[in-house]
Amino acid sequence: MTRKILLFVATSVLVLTGLFLYGCQASTTGSSAAQQQGLWVTGEGKVQVTPDIANVQLGIEAQAATVAEAQNQANSAMTSVMNALKASGVADKDIQTRYFSIQKVTRWDDEKQQEITIGYRVSNVVNAKIREIQDGARVGTVIDAVTQAGGDLTRVDSITFDVDDPIRFYDQAREKAMADASDKAKSLATLAGVKLGKAIYINEYSASTVSPMLNYARAEAGMSDATQISAGELEIALTIQVVYAIR
Repeated sequence: MTRKILLFVATSVLVLTGLFLYGCQASTTGSSAAQQQGLWVTGEGKVQVTPDIANVQLGIEAQAATVAEAQNQANSAMTSVMNALKASGVADKDIQTRYFSIQKVTRWDDEKQQEITIGYRVSNVVNAKIREIQDGARVGTVIDAVTQAGGDLTRVDSITFDVDDPIRFYDQAREKAMADASDKAKSLATLAGVKLGKAIYINEYSASTVSPMLNYARAEAGMSDATQISAGELEIALTIQVVYAIR
């Protein structure tokens, strides 16, 4: 009698467990299917903006027979460059060291069949944020001042442009992206012969600023003409994904 009761209980537990697992699987499948319902579209919004900030990566590179000599040359030139930046109206908070190195300079000796040291190179690079750039005219003036101060040791690696307060432009791009998504959804609903409901899911998953970049190998001292820099325009882009209910 006792064995029959135990067998009945065990069988009941297995049945209930199976029903529970089946119910969980059905619930998960139903939830997954529900997530696939609706009309999915992607909206894009772009805004053209005139930049008001330039980030200039510049510095000094000196090479000499000894580390001490190379470092003295670099330190002297970099001090002149920093003074030129500040005299041009670049604030201390807008100057940040990006790279500093002391490297051995070698060459291959055919007689000895080995690399030999011929000197040392010191590099000191900063990022200078130039505000109120006025279509790039001020950037050229700052570069000329830096070049004159640092002489032949001056290096200008790159220039990128940005806006000081991009939030309002992203808001404009967001409005355009949402309108683009709505237009696409209405068009698809018409083609599919269905009625469009409210937005049930919105995801902003991509935002970017495309900036023109100017590259320089070096800046030469003693140039007679002023350096011409054009800031051009920035493109602020934003992408959203929207799911609309189908009525």
